[in-house]
Amino acid sequence: MKVNEFDFDLPEHLIAQTPLKDRTKSRMLVVDPESGSLEHNAFSDITKYLKPGDCLVLNDTRVLPARLYGIKPDTGAKIEVLLLKEEDDDTWKTLVKPAKRIKSGTTLSFGDGQLKATCLEEGAQGERLLSFAYEGNTFYEILDRLGEMPLPPYIREQLNDKERYQTVFSKHIGSVAAPTAGLHFTEELIEKLQDQKIHVAYITLHVGLGTFRPVSAELVEEHEMHGEYYQISKGTANLLNQVREDGGRIIGVGTTSARTLETVANNSPKGFEEQSGWTDIFIYPGYTFKGIDGLITNFHLPQSTLIMLVSALAGKDLIMRSYKEAVDAEYRFFSFGDAMLILEGSISHR
Repeated sequence: MKVNEFDFDLPEHLIAQTPLKDRTKSRMLVVDPESGSLEHNAFSDITKYLKPGDCLVLNDTRVLPARLYGIKPDTGAKIEVLLLKEEDDDTWKTLVKPAKRIKSGTTLSFGDGQLKATCLEEGAQGERLLSFAYEGNTFYEILDRLGEMPLPPYIREQLNDKERYQTVFSKHIGSVAAPTAGLHFTEELIEKLQDQKIHVAYITLHVGLGTFRPVSAELVEEHEMHGEYYQISKGTANLLNQVREDGGRIIGVGTTSARTLETVANNSPKGFEEQSGWTDIFIYPGYTFKGIDGLITNFHLPQSTLIMLVSALAGKDLIMRSYKEAVDAEYRFFSFGDAMLILEGSISHR
């Protein structure tokens, strides 16, 4: 299967640059794989498509303000650092630009010396292992002051409120990008869903740098996925097993939730179980879903692993038709854009 089969034309003005003031006011394209039908609605009407006993699974990861701007004190040269993964206490794998200036032993300064770093090791493609030093506070408190949200490269507008790139239920810090399907929810909407006897469960998957990296292979099967840390609690696992036993549907909120649930389902064929670890699961057409029955997601980049995942769930032809309709209807795309609901029987059986 060729990667370019997942390409589509997207006018640049449809790439959402800023979040809506009201999270629930985004539009929602409802896709019914059973009938092949499409329906336009508002995200605030998500309750119309869910039934008592269904379960939404949200990713409660929290985004690090992981982009730091500093200098080399000896030359004054400006340096940009993106935190990728904490390897040890105050020691991080990072992506540095321009990397050629940063060698082992090089020191960096951020915030007029509030935070300092020393390069311990040089890696490929701009990766550097940095050890950070500071006085007082904690590393995360300093990061909150000095760091910026690592917005995707297609967003060029400045984000004035850092919390708009966080879900309202974010809890466990560790991502370099938001699980953007969750950005459409407010606390009030979650309470409304629960009042209608729709379950809400939480998993954690920390979104890694790979979410920004394009597919470079020509064939889908040749692409190698990046690894990301995930965790599912005993309480969530028990709830999901009960939902299945009672005949409810499990709907992943975002591709991160979907990848986590599919990883857990593949590891535990007899039912969901408490577990944690690293997943590099790659889902594309031909995959048989075991963990989810439906998906809430945003609109994804052409030729990305994420559009391949949704194509595996709804069928490539239907997804490509859905994307064309979304473009024609001028939906807002990507991180701050509109939503899609993929759920069998969501239209034909209502």
